[in-house]
Amino acid sequence: MSVDRVGVSLGARSYEVRIGSGLIARAGEEIAPLLRRPRVAVLTDETVASLHLEALRDGLAAAGIAMEALALPAGESTKGWPQFTRAVEWLLEQKVERRDIVVAFGGGVIGDLAGFAAAVLRRGVRFVQIPTTLLAQVDSSVGGKTGINSPHGKNLIGAFHQPALVLADIDALGTLSRRDFLAGYGEVVKYGLLGDAGFFDWLETEGPRLASTKALTQAAVRWSVEMKAEIVARDETEEGDRALLNLGHTFGHALEAATGYSDRLLHGEGVAIGCALAFELSQRLGLCSQEDPSRVRAHLRAMGMKVDLRDIPGDLPDAEGLIALMGQDKKVLDGKLRFILARGIGQAFVASDVDMAQVKRLLQDALAA
Repeated sequence: MSVDRVGVSLGARSYEVRIGSGLIARAGEEIAPLLRRPRVAVLTDETVASLHLEALRDGLAAAGIAMEALALPAGESTKGWPQFTRAVEWLLEQKVERRDIVVAFGGGVIGDLAGFAAAVLRRGVRFVQIPTTLLAQVDSSVGGKTGINSPHGKNLIGAFHQPALVLADIDALGTLSRRDFLAGYGEVVKYGLLGDAGFFDWLETEGPRLASTKALTQAAVRWSVEMKAEIVARDETEEGDRALLNLGHTFGHALEAATGYSDRLLHGEGVAIGCALAFELSQRLGLCSQEDPSRVRAHLRAMGMKVDLRDIPGDLPDAEGLIALMGQDKKVLDGKLRFILARGIGQAFVASDVDMAQVKRLLQDALAA
């Protein structure tokens, strides 16, 4: 299969997302044109390091590039001040200069943390994303959102810092657990739901074969990245259209906070449940047909994904507690929660005048189901 190239057009900060097989093995020749000196500092996690780090080292060495790496603990809990501080201090110990490259090698947690570290190190060094999960390849590695979590909420500390290059190696997805692959699929299906009904139609047909067919996986990643790149080019810092990418996230982030950013609920699982809730809310507000939320839920169920609040193990806060957690979301504007709602599949829009009594009733019903 050939490599797909998707441009993210941001003037002087434009870059390319390359999608295909064998990109880790060719990482040296892909990254070499960006380097002033033949060395990189790699931030990764222990799981990715055990699976792929030597392959990356070999790929870089083939182009004469030396590599130093720090492997942080795997998991969402790494995305906080302690491991962030450790990463930044390590990069300084490696004498990373402003003209050097930091490589983020892993899933969304590592991409977000490493990107933020690069953003603040010496007031900004360049970095390359090599995402190894489906979620990171289709979403978090593209668009320059970097950051860490706070006890107050997810991604509340961070910066916009665009990568210099993204290398999405489809082969790396072969080592994902089924659960992690499906968590990434939560972000894939989001793109069809927010802006491309044709993509959602395609996913309804091809989704069940996605994990086992590289060509289909690559097509889904390319389609998702093209949609994200187009939106980011229009609205880099989320003043308008980019907020659409948060479909499902207002609910999802509250659920992640409620479960302590733990393995009880992965980010993409929260997004999937959030998308189902967003369509249910849209239908209750008379914005879309009754068929739309049913179709969303049926597809997520067919994929074997979490769909309902009862699919989350353990206890959850009550409706008022979940709404309070939503209040810390970054999408709050002038004290008002912004929701991404839909007039139909592929027709999402930003709404800031939602009747919170309706939201409360929706959550009460979902918790009681």
